[in-house]
Amino acid sequence: MTSVRTGGVYQGAMTELLERAIPCVRALPDTLQDDAARMLPPFGGEADRKVSPLTPEEAADLAASDADVARGEFATDEQIRAIWAKHGP
Repeated sequence: MTSVRTGGVYQGAMTELLERAIPCVRALPDTLQDDAARMLPPFGGEADRKVSPLTPEEAADLAASDADVARGEFATDEQIRAIWAKHGP
């Protein structure tokens, strides 16, 4: 796969998975598109870019998740299947 930068825009091949993902992201509300866009720069070499702080709600969710892990509490296979059935690929 080769990419060429012309006029400030990269033109070139993307993997099939990324090609399929772009229309899915375009269909999201603007705020979710922005969330998806914030995840990509580190993969493209912009690892030094400033990280956005968590909101208080996100920090609370993360703390609760970390506590679950510390207690060894994980989703059951049945719960995971239900998530995939609702939000699957």
